[in-house]
Amino acid sequence: MTPMPYLRHRACAETATELMHNFGDGAEHEAAARAYKSRDVGNVVQFCRWRQIERLIAIMNNGGANVTVH
Repeated sequence: MTPMPYLRHRACAETATELMHNFGDGAEHEAAARAYKSRDVGNVVQFCRWRQIERLIAIMNNGGANVTVH
């Protein structure tokens, strides 16, 4: 089972949804690119945020629930 990423703000989910809308199947790669750009300029906080958004997009693209749904 894939662990759920930690999302500090609701805005992270909204950003993931927006990237999926704008970039389609490339949304996960776009989030990764933004993460590495943040890392390259030394912004660790934004790097972690974009990596979590990348993971969330991967889970959302999976298309199925990995846990019990009530």
